Amino acid sequence: MKNHSPSWNKAELEIYIMLLCANADAVETKHELDLIKSRTTASTFDKIYKEFLQDSEEEGLDKIDDCIQFHEFDEMELADFRRDIYELFMTDGVMDRQESNIDRILDNILY
Repeated sequence: MKNHSPSWNKAELEIYIMLLCANADAVETKHELDLIKSRTTASTFDKIYKEFLQDSEEEGLDKIDDCIQFHEFDEMELADFRRDIYELFMTDGVMDRQESNIDRILDNILY
């Protein structure tokens, strides 16, 4: 397992988390990726996506946990971000078991 904490800013962290959510059911749809891309620049998406593809789910969750500890999100930021995550999960109209599991894990990390 890699042992470094990422030096992401808040926007990069959010993109990484959204990629993890999109991949929760092991399938990243074009619609999910387009939704994520709409939230950032192409260069930021490419940078974070390249890193995401190299990480296991466990490594990704560890990176998120480390980075969340560094950034201070206020309640409004977290509420807005949780809405974005929910929208991403619901792109196919249903939240499956794997997505629910990642959602629960992220709740524990974020709050």
